[in-house]
Amino acid sequence: MTAATNARVSDVERSRRWRMVLGGIDEGETEQPGMTAVRLDGHDARIDAALAALYDAPRDRRGGGSRAGGLGSSAPAVARWLGDIRRYFPTSVVQVLQRDAIDRLKLRQLLLEPEMLRAVEPDLHLVTLLVELNRLLPDATRATARKVVAQVVDQIEQRLAARTKQAVRGALARSQRTRRPRPSDIDWGRTIHANLRHYLPDQQTVIPERLVGYGRRQRSLARDVIVAIDQSASMADSVVYASVFGAVLASIPAFRTHVVAFDVAVADLTPLLHDPVDVLFGVQLGGGTDIAQAVGYCQQLITRPADTLLILVTDLFEGGNAALLHDRIAALAQAGVCVVVLLALSDEGAPAYDHAQAAALAEMGVPSFACTPDAFPELLAAALEGRDVGRWANEHGLHTAAAVVG
Repeated sequence: MTAATNARVSDVERSRRWRMVLGGIDEGETEQPGMTAVRLDGHDARIDAALAALYDAPRDRRGGGSRAGGLGSSAPAVARWLGDIRRYFPTSVVQVLQRDAIDRLKLRQLLLEPEMLRAVEPDLHLVTLLVELNRLLPDATRATARKVVAQVVDQIEQRLAARTKQAVRGALARSQRTRRPRPSDIDWGRTIHANLRHYLPDQQTVIPERLVGYGRRQRSLARDVIVAIDQSASMADSVVYASVFGAVLASIPAFRTHVVAFDVAVADLTPLLHDPVDVLFGVQLGGGTDIAQAVGYCQQLITRPADTLLILVTDLFEGGNAALLHDRIAALAQAGVCVVVLLALSDEGAPAYDHAQAAALAEMGVPSFACTPDAFPELLAAALEGRDVGRWANEHGLHTAAAVVG
């Protein structure tokens, strides 16, 4: 706001704005010097009441009274509050308010009621919470919860599926080019570009001394992809995105895709890949972590090491045998499997992870880094083309200091 604009704001309006930002005044408190007393009404009063219910928690103030804000445990009151915030705030703000309400006011139990679920604004945080509560959901609530999860999953798929398939198909095509193609497999655009030095101006033609085309390999399975997902609660966002990407990859005919989820046990979710919502409801967030056991299970799925990509989504906090984990990952890397560790697959910023484990894997040539969902298609393309994934991550600013050794 410029000085000229600020000068046009009256003291009353300025006080109203501060009142909306700071909330009301508790008993025993005095107004700030120079601030005009403000009484809210109409639209402002309703917005203030919605915010006060969430952020003005009861508290003792110098022996005086207290403001008894909050939504209590009444489902109708919460439902009305959810309707109010959706009326007064944009969707992005509503999602923040809902998240704060769940955390600050302990509303998890109310989310087990279908009426509540129908009132909330679906977002990624709500999906992870429903996945965490999955085993507790009553039958009457489960159908509503699936609809909420499906709505968010559909949004994620619309955002990422097309880009992922395009990146994967392009990478497979580039990795399968040959200089001795059959006539029907010649890529004429790239062939002409590769032979421009042989252009004959008089004849206005190019002599194609080197042909560029595609091999026939794409008619069979070009790659095996295994996505192993850590189910610990700290990986909640990553579980959602990894499940969606697993379902997308399973829809590409050139791939044979497996998705497994693990804690101290391993659950093979591959039969559920036709529906990422089923995959998510097959996940149980929380519990311990045995990464070595999960990698051992993945080893049993590998029949073509040189054509296999293993994406291990975990923060590397190993609750099992760390030495065994190192031995199994080293064996996979030596056999020719492309192993990539994603410390997080989310938009939540720098993750917490085991720095010592990441450094140990880096010494084996196995990169470990956090990746955003938007960058994941490019990561897949780099891995499928046989590029150095660690270097690719470094060039894109995705590496972590502990994961880069030497």
